[in-house]
Amino acid sequence: MAEVRAELLAFQRSFARREGGAVLDGRDIGTVICPKAEVKLFVTASAEVRARRRHQELVAGGTQIDFDQVLADVSTRDTRDAERAEAPMIAAVDAVVIDTSNLTIDAAIAVAVSIVQEGIIS
Repeated sequence: MAEVRAELLAFQRSFARREGGAVLDGRDIGTVICPKAEVKLFVTASAEVRARRRHQELVAGGTQIDFDQVLADVSTRDTRDAERAEAPMIAAVDAVVIDTSNLTIDAAIAVAVSIVQEGIIS
């Protein structure tokens, strides 16, 4: 919703510039919210992997849902976010893309930390 996005934009930008910095997560952080960020990561995984992770999370929480429904939901959201006119989901040209499809949580964190440390030192 464009109206909600407009209201949040100033708050998010202010939060990002706070003393000590900040880590923000979202589908338009590097392109819209913080286009001049020192380090940008675009973290992704295949739709199937993200759906499997989400399905496992839902089932562990007691929700009965079919994997195919979760996959359809993930794909629908990806399409909607990538095709929206206002701040579409795309990797910033200067973002480092991290595909976590074949990474454990610890491995993904290690890659991200390494990239951030390198970006801050450079």
